Amino acid sequence: MADDYLVRIGKLIRDARQHRGWTQSQLAEALGTSQSAVNRIERGNQNISLEMIARIGEALDSEIVSLGYAGPMHLRVVGGRRLSGAIDVKTSKNACVALLCASLLNEGRTVLRRVARIEEVYRLLEVLGSIGARTRWINDGVDLEIVPSAELNLEAIDADAARRTRSIIMFLGPLLHRMDSFKLPYAGGCDLGTRTVEPHMIALRRFGLDIAATEGQYHARVDRTVSPDRPIVLTERGDTVTENALLAAARHDGITVIRNASSNYMVQDLCFFLEALGVKVDGIGTTTLTVHGVPTIDVDVDYSPSEDPVEAMSLVAAAVVTESELTVRRVPIEFLEIELAVLEEMGLDHDRTPEYFADNGRTRLVDLTVRPSKLEAPIDKIHPMPFPGLNIDNVPFFAAIAAVAQGQTLIHDWVYDNRAIYLTDLNRLGGRLQLLDPHRVLVEGPTRWRAAEMMCPPALRPAVVVLLAMMAAEGTSVLRNVYVINRGYEDLAERLNSVGAQIETFRDI
Repeated sequence: MADDYLVRIGKLIRDARQHRGWTQSQLAEALGTSQSAVNRIERGNQNISLEMIARIGEALDSEIVSLGYAGPMHLRVVGGRRLSGAIDVKTSKNACVALLCASLLNEGRTVLRRVARIEEVYRLLEVLGSIGARTRWINDGVDLEIVPSAELNLEAIDADAARRTRSIIMFLGPLLHRMDSFKLPYAGGCDLGTRTVEPHMIALRRFGLDIAATEGQYHARVDRTVSPDRPIVLTERGDTVTENALLAAARHDGITVIRNASSNYMVQDLCFFLEALGVKVDGIGTTTLTVHGVPTIDVDVDYSPSEDPVEAMSLVAAAVVTESELTVRRVPIEFLEIELAVLEEMGLDHDRTPEYFADNGRTRLVDLTVRPSKLEAPIDKIHPMPFPGLNIDNVPFFAAIAAVAQGQTLIHDWVYDNRAIYLTDLNRLGGRLQLLDPHRVLVEGPTRWRAAEMMCPPALRPAVVVLLAMMAAEGTSVLRNVYVINRGYEDLAERLNSVGAQIETFRDI
């Protein structure tokens, strides 16, 4: 029996390694062992400790096994079913993680309403708890309370949790006000290719932060004599870069002007939260933000982040790909208008209610009903742009949508190095996607989907796209090791089941 478990664990490790595109030698190098040892592990011919399994999982950013559970989570999908009824959009993942980082600015009690219970949030809570912050779920686990400690202990940081999220880099902005020197583990998260942190450094150096990256850590020192003496121009209009600059400016005693700022949904939610903390922010929704910082923030604040436009797009895509009539409620329409305009051009039949406000009192919502439609490929290519353009995270969903449309669609995912490659996983399910280069995919439709068993792509949005295609494919499909989906979606399978899907979660170890 023990040997059987070793074989099954070895197969999971081999599949995760191959899906990441690594050789046995590359994995061996990451683990500090030999290629022959990796070969024995994958064949089930070597005893393997929980510590080694954890190290392999960290190296591959894949949950090989979970302590306290029977093994990694998989999904069994019975496809070809029509969805019906209505489903609500959850609060924004990216806003929630930014607000958790922003809670470090506040010496008082922060309550965030309807926080998504997702792995990305859990990892940040583990990090916050390890350095001294007190966090707890309240109101039957719906809301989250955070009370930072007067003294943070960065030496005790949960490095494993920190490395499993890119959001840890947004600790830099708040921490530079609280500590003269500190260390943070390298940021991790999805496997989307190299994403430089230099734009963050360019912005934060203006506040006196100097970073040296060695031995898997950022070593940070703060020079209190340095402060912005002119507008900060971001070299990349990135969401997290803008958020880090905002977090640094919030407790800077003076006025900071940030130019070429992102005006995306999570940045706006962060600005609204900063205003609740007493920090005035001019220009919200534009590319120039003027922050009137306050050196000390000690308030009890209660804030409701808005709904997630990317989850809304996921649910719209689910209806389109399965040829269903579905009402998606609480859609943040301001951040989906370009996507809907493209879908209208393709022939989507839908309607929407009048606008109403989210619980934050600022973000505009609608309820959106999507109906089965005969889609045609768009004339122009699908490509992302900074807000108010088509959202970078919504591009992958157009791969599945284009696959059910008549004609050829060119998708140009120019932001990430690897993500377009993962979209070709749809070919395992009957898709006809041709990878032109690491950033461009040509999609031929319509598609006759077919069931398959496969490993989950190690990137969040492509993983969900594969799940949606499985929902459309007649027969039973299996999607293995869905940790990456749980990073960004709360109870996605159960919620899709509530509107007619048939998705079963299971573990095999």
